[in-house]
Amino acid sequence: MARKKKEDTVADKLMDELLKDYSTPEEILGENGLLKQLGKRLIERALKGELSYYLEQNEEESNSRNGYSDKTIQSAQGEMTINVPRDRKSNFEPILVPKREKRIQGLDEKILGLYAHGMSTRDIQEQIEELYGVKISAGLVSQITAEVKEDIREWQNRPLEAVYPIVWLDGLRVNIRHEGRVSIHLLHVAMGVNIEGHKEVLGLWLSEGGEGAKFWLSVLNEIRNRGVQEMFITCIDGLKGFPEAIAAVFREAKVQRCIVHLLRNSLNYVSYKDRKEVAASLKTIYQSATVPQAEHALTEFAQKWDQRYPAIGQLWFHTWEYIIPFFDYPPDIRRVIYTTNAIESLNRSFRKVIKTKGVFPSQDSLLKLLYLALQRICRKWTMPIQHWKAALACFAIEHPNSFLF
Repeated sequence: MARKKKEDTVADKLMDELLKDYSTPEEILGENGLLKQLGKRLIERALKGELSYYLEQNEEESNSRNGYSDKTIQSAQGEMTINVPRDRKSNFEPILVPKREKRIQGLDEKILGLYAHGMSTRDIQEQIEELYGVKISAGLVSQITAEVKEDIREWQNRPLEAVYPIVWLDGLRVNIRHEGRVSIHLLHVAMGVNIEGHKEVLGLWLSEGGEGAKFWLSVLNEIRNRGVQEMFITCIDGLKGFPEAIAAVFREAKVQRCIVHLLRNSLNYVSYKDRKEVAASLKTIYQSATVPQAEHALTEFAQKWDQRYPAIGQLWFHTWEYIIPFFDYPPDIRRVIYTTNAIESLNRSFRKVIKTKGVFPSQDSLLKLLYLALQRICRKWTMPIQHWKAALACFAIEHPNSFLF
């Protein structure tokens, strides 16, 4: 502790010495202020260190220093001209500021971060110039963001884990311009919970037109080809043919219909004055302790409301086998399983960045934005989902062989 206090005192003295001749924010943070001068000196010192290390490691080449050349670069502190050390044989390749590069990596990261928040190219230009005094072109922004295309390809094709106990599957409609016309595309999103209880987006897929079970079948096959052998529970909305598509690829997976979607669909049939009472009657069904109790509650609901709203009872009876899987688990786990809230929360985050664009010029531009946004969103997923140990214990009893992978 004493040593740390001593180091802090030394650091404070150095800071005081640096700042003693500077009194205004402009002198410290301005175009030619202390911060920018320090940045320039640090870069130049780092480059000198790089050359010294290179010459030490390659003594047999009989190489030596050969002065400096001026180079104008763009950095987080703004535009600056630095002295780049040279070697006599011109073999030295700087890492911090590579040859033919005029940007420090930190600036690229800031541009990508702004893009990930849904800012337009013009907005990014203005923001970078306002914050750092660096004028960048629209082409430069496009070039920097285009460099993530290879990252997207690798991420979309990466191997997946063998088991994902819970997987949510959902879709999001987006507008993309194609051959001069705007068409609706569906973004298919698959998000799973791995054995450790952490959420993971398995992939993003685009198809033209509406949501279709046939396309989901191709998505599921791709997921299997990337290494997934088992899903215990798949949580979906009410798309026709969806359960059959899942069963064709993952035969042992239980299909859980999203109760929240089902409630919304049910209340679409109900007049405003009856909504509160009908919702309360439906609540007795999905909050039952057991399947027999839930069946009894559904029968009572039908007897009470069928004469006025017959479509609701028919909807629940027709999809009953996809409503009841969550009853096999304790109440804490049920709340995770019986809704697609987890993936809908992700989709809400996607919508926030999508709405700034309205219409995308291509599929690539949309996927680029969503991938960068996803990297920012995933940084918050640091903890397992709630009650995961209890859930895992249930899954281990139900699927003992699945934990041998």
